[in-house]
Amino acid sequence: MKNGKFCMDAHTGYWDASPENTKNRYGDAFIETFYAFHNGFNPTGQPQWTMDYDTQFRKVDPDWYLDTMFVQGDSDMAILSTQVLMDFYRTGFVNPERNAELVKRAPNRLIALGGIDPRSPDALEQVDHQVTDLGMRGFKWYTAEWRGESRGWKANDPMVFPLYERCIELGITNMHFHKGPAVEPLALERFDVRDIDEPSTLYPELNFIVDHVGLPRLDDFCWLSARSPNVYASLAVALAFVHNRPRFFGNVMANLLFWLGPDRIIYGTDFPIWYPQWQLDDFMAFQIPADIEDEYGVSLTDEVKEKIIGGNIARLYGIDTEARLKELKGDEFDVRREERIARIPTETAGEAAESETGVAGTPR
Repeated sequence: MKNGKFCMDAHTGYWDASPENTKNRYGDAFIETFYAFHNGFNPTGQPQWTMDYDTQFRKVDPDWYLDTMFVQGDSDMAILSTQVLMDFYRTGFVNPERNAELVKRAPNRLIALGGIDPRSPDALEQVDHQVTDLGMRGFKWYTAEWRGESRGWKANDPMVFPLYERCIELGITNMHFHKGPAVEPLALERFDVRDIDEPSTLYPELNFIVDHVGLPRLDDFCWLSARSPNVYASLAVALAFVHNRPRFFGNVMANLLFWLGPDRIIYGTDFPIWYPQWQLDDFMAFQIPADIEDEYGVSLTDEVKEKIIGGNIARLYGIDTEARLKELKGDEFDVRREERIARIPTETAGEAAESETGVAGTPR
């Protein structure tokens, strides 16, 4: 929990970009771009947030992921994203089977997303398999993914419509789309958010969760979202601006609150590109600059933050937050977290962690 409120990170990754799993220079370029983002957005002058490229970053260790997210951090639940990228990695960058295995370690805390390439001849069968056999509860779509000579696809291509319809038949309603920065060697234009407009209108039963809020095409995202109440803004990557570029982040938040309102904005950190602790701490302390608030007529109140850090995404996945918190009380990660806090001899957990690191809620 964060400040006594349910917290759910809607965008995390459990990837394998190890040298053994990397097929070619494109796979190397992809993970190197992630690491450049890591270094470029980390809080200036706080080296405790820098990960080692070879031992931590290239291949995510399951114990480290779980400890960082649920013991060292404040999230109660998290969503595991998927990017298959079979042209770059032997078993995929993040494949559904790998996600399913991690969910077994914390089934009440983790939700896994499947990943389908709609150009695959067995795409429909894969939807069935990933939902029925692997327990995927949503899908992550990566429209710039390479497949042979193809350099991507569009969310409004009719070839994808049968997949949306199969998801509806199976009761899977949450469609997560990467619509944000390009990662080398993928093309930025293939992540253009405007292709969400048509399917979000055709399939009102589905929720279209746009990761990275369409950046750098924020205006396009906001305009299409204003008329599609089933389109949601996931803050991953955008949130990373909160520390070093707070005014830019303030403009992003003001636009989202103005166009979408507080019920359609979702917290996500993109861990392990960045540690979740500093992003959550900075977000909870953040206020939109007064002149921007006045211009847009919006306010980022504590009540709005509560919705963003957990309430909104919990609603989309049918999670009763009070009941879930009771279920999590006393589980392995809750016990370890309480033990960690108890070892820090100060009056409150937040003060304790702040005295250790200078960042509230984050132990060394």
